Amino acid sequence: MESTHLLGSSKKRVKIHPHTVTAKYATHTPYSPQPGVHTHFPQPGDEGYDDAPSFEDFGSFLEETSDKKQLTESKRWPLTLFGSKDRDKDTTSKPQAAGGGDGSEGGARGAKGSGRGVGEQLASFGEASVSASRLTWVGLLGAALAHGCLIVLTRLASERFSLGPLFLLLVRSIFQLVSVAVPLQRGENPFGPQGYRLRLLCYGIAYSLSLCCAYSSLTFVSPGNGTTTWRLATTALSATLAFLLLEERLGLADVITIAAGLCGLGLVLLPTADESNLDSPTDPVVFWRGAFGWSLSALAGLWMALALVGYRSLKERVGVGTALFTVSWTGCLLAPASLVLLQEGWSWPMSVQAWGLVLGLVASSVAAFLGMTHALTRLHPALVSASQSLEIPIAMLVHLAVLPLAPTAPEVVGNVMVILSVGWLVAMKLLPSRGSGRRQREEYEEILDSPIK
Repeated sequence: MESTHLLGSSKKRVKIHPHTVTAKYATHTPYSPQPGVHTHFPQPGDEGYDDAPSFEDFGSFLEETSDKKQLTESKRWPLTLFGSKDRDKDTTSKPQAAGGGDGSEGGARGAKGSGRGVGEQLASFGEASVSASRLTWVGLLGAALAHGCLIVLTRLASERFSLGPLFLLLVRSIFQLVSVAVPLQRGENPFGPQGYRLRLLCYGIAYSLSLCCAYSSLTFVSPGNGTTTWRLATTALSATLAFLLLEERLGLADVITIAAGLCGLGLVLLPTADESNLDSPTDPVVFWRGAFGWSLSALAGLWMALALVGYRSLKERVGVGTALFTVSWTGCLLAPASLVLLQEGWSWPMSVQAWGLVLGLVASSVAAFLGMTHALTRLHPALVSASQSLEIPIAMLVHLAVLPLAPTAPEVVGNVMVILSVGWLVAMKLLPSRGSGRRQREEYEEILDSPIK
């Protein structure tokens, strides 16, 4: 690194290069080079100039821009609730801690020495990114399938074996406590790293409160209506809270797709002919029980949206195993409290079939949690929740196979809209058009040609 100073100046101009920094002092603007002063910077093709950053550096760049973020930090809000400054410091310090400066330079020189240009690096990174995205979306769709099975299993346990929803939640939380082995095996603190334990505790409480509200609502409204309301509120509120708390925005195509899915969920919630019969007088007790159940479902969506956004802010510090253990032990505390508050009956499974149903419910809940939480490390919370809307048509199909019952026309249309919206969302993410690839390349070349380098 080289620097030159001229005394007696009033203005300083600095030009920064990865390998050379030259400082000039001038009394007028624009600056005119002085004789005998070194002003040459390495140009493309010269020794010491890299044509492009290494594959790892460019990967971290696209990871930061994958969620429709701005390339600069000038438009970011100065303060956010979940501390974007700490996240920025962590992301900037991570490459140095991982490989050090020499390793990065060596990787860049190796890429240059092997004759790999910008186009080849873009192609190789694109293939790796698409491969990782495919695994993420496969996990998300698997989580939606597990959520659909979870709805049916909960309904069967309640109708055939008289097992209350909150009791099932308590048993599920107790079984999931074995997930503490994951952070212990990795040498991590099960209650989170120092400085992030309070935020992790808030995440666990929000997630467990959401489950308690959702399962409690099943006592007052039908499982289909309660689950649909919960998912609709979670998707809409997670998009809003992610923007307000994390400054993460959605693209126009994502907004349109999510809005179509929400309209489909709204059609599923339309009352049937029996429910909308205006000729019979409405019992006040039935009305207020239903209103309380709907309110609990909406409140569950609010808590779940807060939990998704909360883990999104902790994705670089808290692993999926630690998150599962946090949700489990907080659920073990809140589920009994909800049981006492709502005075729900306590009944143990008395047959092998009942215990098999409970174990299947636990396995489905773990699979759904792992797929959804892992996806939060790469995708916007609203996209994760919108993909889980697929649980509604899956639950309808599974329920039709177990208990044949003809759905209404609005339910069929709404479920078809949900399937199409999720399918279109997955297609947009996994099948990028040529225009998007060209736009990423233009953004990359703009950075290379920037005067600040």
